[in-house]
Amino acid sequence: MSVTVEIAGLPPERIVFTPSPLGELGTALHALSEPGHHPAVHGWTTATNAALKPDLADRLCDADFLWRTTFADIFMGFAGLRDPAAQPGATLADDLDTLDRLPDEDFVAAALEFTCVSTYGKAAPSPLADPQMRERAMDLAAARGQRQMDFTNWLLTDPTAVREWIRRLFEDCDQAFFADTWRRTRVHLAADARHKTELLRHKGLAAALESVSQALTLDEHGTRIEVDKMADGRTTAVDPAVGVGLTLVPTTFNWPHLTVLHRPGWRPVLHYPVASGDLPGHSSVEALTLRMEALSHPLRMRLCRSVARAPYTTGELAGILGLTAPEVSRHLSVLKKAGLLTTRRRGRYVQHQLDLSIVAKLGSDFLETVLR
Repeated sequence: MSVTVEIAGLPPERIVFTPSPLGELGTALHALSEPGHHPAVHGWTTATNAALKPDLADRLCDADFLWRTTFADIFMGFAGLRDPAAQPGATLADDLDTLDRLPDEDFVAAALEFTCVSTYGKAAPSPLADPQMRERAMDLAAARGQRQMDFTNWLLTDPTAVREWIRRLFEDCDQAFFADTWRRTRVHLAADARHKTELLRHKGLAAALESVSQALTLDEHGTRIEVDKMADGRTTAVDPAVGVGLTLVPTTFNWPHLTVLHRPGWRPVLHYPVASGDLPGHSSVEALTLRMEALSHPLRMRLCRSVARAPYTTGELAGILGLTAPEVSRHLSVLKKAGLLTTRRRGRYVQHQLDLSIVAKLGSDFLETVLR
């Protein structure tokens, strides 16, 4: 599984690394609503949530579908403009002004992204203009409770008023906590963007992508970027009708999420967490799948129980488990292919042992992969 970004013929100068105040506010709001996803900023989320005034906290609950389950594309509204020069601004006000330029149909479709779970990445009409999409949006909102249904109905009925309400909400967040947060984080984010721009310039796109995340790879021909995620999707950075360009936006809040904006008719955006040495590393979807499948067999679980305690040869394990040596060898091969075993030769004997460091990381690897 992966999300593919087509970049054949994309000029290097149209690949931009830049922070986004509105994007950072979106990830901050997600961290506040889902603090369990973001242990690295636990102190900040706890203190900020505790300091929120009741009125602001209540309004955030009204609109939290914009950032809780999915990261709505309105936080990257610049990518929806038919203006390839449009990029994140220097201030939150700049980004909000850019968002105001987005047509109502695009704004509503992006805001109601939760209604497009099965159709995201495919061309579909806006719920504001299409009765069937509107009905679908209301049905899905109703399944999530009265508050969300009321807000969705308001958005579909009076998008101008809701857009003004959302802008005011973001401005109040800025006054309450985000302005101070942005002052502290923007220097770090700008430095990261400059560093990756220099890598792009001097060492090429493959090196720049590797520095962003091991989940990003450039194909051998340099024509597409593959994003290793538990989802399938495709987009292009070279659609002249939309505007040629790819934007990569760093964030301090988003780990373990690596988000890819691949909405049809929008330029692609990669929103990536800035690396931190105290966070778990990347595990590929393929590697995690191999390990989970290897451990799903009861005989291999029994093998793991033995080789977790001490190294054993194939013959010793056959005697312990009452199996033939070829049977044991087949199961050991599966565990070894999954990277769960280490082997060492002692004379004419080969001993197998469980790699405890890899097994100990399976829980965090699973969470990092499914949340990426």
